[in-house]
Amino acid sequence: MRSTQTIDLISTMPKTTQGPTFKEEFARSKQNNVMLSRVAGSLYWMSRYLERAENVARLLDVNLQLLLDFGELDDQSLKEHWGPILQAIGDEELFFQLYETADSESVTDFITFCPTNPNSLVCCLSNARENARQVRDQISGEMWTVLNDAYHFINNHDIRKVWDGDVGAFYDQIKQFSHLFQGITVSTFARNEGFEFIQFGKYMERADKTSRLLDVKYHILLPKVTDVGGAVDAAQWQAVLRSTSALEGYRRFYVADILAWKVAEFLIFQESFPRSIYFCVDQLRQFVQLISEDRAGESQSAGVRKFGKFASSLKFLTTDDVFKQGLHQFVTEVQEQLAEVASYMFETYMYSPPVDMVAEIRFHQQQEQQQQSPVQCVEVVN
Repeated sequence: MRSTQTIDLISTMPKTTQGPTFKEEFARSKQNNVMLSRVAGSLYWMSRYLERAENVARLLDVNLQLLLDFGELDDQSLKEHWGPILQAIGDEELFFQLYETADSESVTDFITFCPTNPNSLVCCLSNARENARQVRDQISGEMWTVLNDAYHFINNHDIRKVWDGDVGAFYDQIKQFSHLFQGITVSTFARNEGFEFIQFGKYMERADKTSRLLDVKYHILLPKVTDVGGAVDAAQWQAVLRSTSALEGYRRFYVADILAWKVAEFLIFQESFPRSIYFCVDQLRQFVQLISEDRAGESQSAGVRKFGKFASSLKFLTTDDVFKQGLHQFVTEVQEQLAEVASYMFETYMYSPPVDMVAEIRFHQQQEQQQQSPVQCVEVVN
């Protein structure tokens, strides 16, 4: 009786073609994740830079209009007015390295067109567009068109053209680009992981800017103690609300005069206002959970749990608790928590470590050799 067995003579193949090492498999796995990480990072920064541009444009526009109410101001008064604005953006030191005095025109130029200021409008819109370009195939054509139009709009202007024209209309157009982009994103972008990174970037920037603005305005821009409750004080706090698009919302909750503690309460705890710290932090918590929940064990990681506890703690705080702790100390804690969760999300999902190219090349060479060397078989006859 004859029987035939087919034996795979893998052992007779050259040693280098018997399969990749663990290191090579790891390199291959990392290479597969590079594009996903880059896409996530680009979507995150695209959204965050555009949100930053909108916030900065509104802040600058509101304070330019506020100067009209104050009339003619001397150099010292102008410095006292613009100094807190530069601090809120985080660029005061850089400004005085480039400009001698902080007046309306120099601050407008620095915040809008200065290429060495990473938070200027021209840099924010350029960076948003560049990140969108890197993931052009991931976003809708309408989203790209808005960012491209915003980029060309600001690059077709300079400080003289803006200053000699309608300043308010210029900054309104910047804000309109952001609003249009957000609406188009909601209408055209699939509700997948990419959408979650876009929203995460938007609310991260909002929470950061609201907290910084509130802190700086409360401690620095507040007028003399004798002026508290007066016309100047009311104008200043009205500017705070307008800088966060919160004036109309505030009026619906507090019909009475604009008071410092009520402004703080509204911008921190109003759960229905989309720019309050509470609302933004709660949205961040939800998107952190959505991004991490599909990965084994990561939804219960220390970074996710810590931020979740912080977000939950805001539900049980009151305005009295904040002022007993100190508004500055509270805002500092908020910014630290935001920075920690942003760093965690970046390192976990948006950072692509360099791939070991030697191991990667060797892996590909082995794959090619396996394809070129047919499996050898021998017929064994019993």
